[in-house]
Amino acid sequence: MANATTALTVADHEVLASVLQVRSGSLQVLLWERAQEPHAHRWSLPGGRLGATEDVETSIRRQLEEKVDVRQLSHVEQLAVFSAPDRVPGERVIASAFLGLVPSDNDPALPPDTAWHPVDALPRTAFDHEAIVRRGRDRLRAKLSYTNLGFALAPPVFTISALRSLYSAALGYRVSATNLQRVLSRRGLLEQTGDTAPPGRAGGRPAALFRFTRRGISVTDPFAVFRPPRTERNAGGSSQE
Repeated sequence: MANATTALTVADHEVLASVLQVRSGSLQVLLWERAQEPHAHRWSLPGGRLGATEDVETSIRRQLEEKVDVRQLSHVEQLAVFSAPDRVPGERVIASAFLGLVPSDNDPALPPDTAWHPVDALPRTAFDHEAIVRRGRDRLRAKLSYTNLGFALAPPVFTISALRSLYSAALGYRVSATNLQRVLSRRGLLEQTGDTAPPGRAGGRPAALFRFTRRGISVTDPFAVFRPPRTERNAGGSSQE
C-alpha cells in the first residue's frame, strides 16, 4: 500500500477591525468602499495583511492609524479568528478580527472612501465583513452588562442623561437613567466631578457631571444586569434577570 501524503497549504493572514462609535444617537461602524475587484464598490472593514514582524494587535493599530487616522481608540480587543476556507475568493486568507471603540467626543479624520454606517442599517459589505461587524456589536453589548466598558464609549466627563443615551444606542434599547446610575455607582465606577453642565435653553437645575473612576477594562459583575425590555425578551431576546 502506497504511503499517503498530505499537502500542507500556508494561508495568508490578515487583520480586520470592527471599529464602533455612538454617533448621532446610533451605534455606527467604520467602513471603506472597495475600488477594485473582488467585491468592488462594496464596503469593507479597515485592516490588511499581517506584517512579517508584527503581532496581530500591533498590526491592526498600525493599519488603522495609516488608513483611517483612528488614533484615539479607547479600547481594542481581539474578537475571533475567521478561517472558513472560502471566506474570500482565490487563495485562502485567515482573518484575525478585532473590536475597536472610539469615544463619542472624538471625530477622526477620514479619507474620502471611508465613512461611518449604522450597524443596524449596513450597506452591502464585502466577504464576511457583515458577520464580523455583528460579532463586534454583540461583544460590546455583552460586555456593557458585566464590565466597565462604557468608559470606552464616553467622553472624559458627562451627565447621566448623556451616558444613558450612549448605553441605549449601544445596547439597542432604552436604558433607565436611574437604573444605569444605580448599577454603575454600586460597582464603584462613577464619581461626580464637582462641576455641572451648562444650562440648556429650557433652563432648570444644572445637571451634575460625572466621570468613570477608571478607564481600563475590568469585570465588575459576574452576571449581566442590562436587559432588553420584556416585550423583546418574549420575542426571542435575552431572558437574563
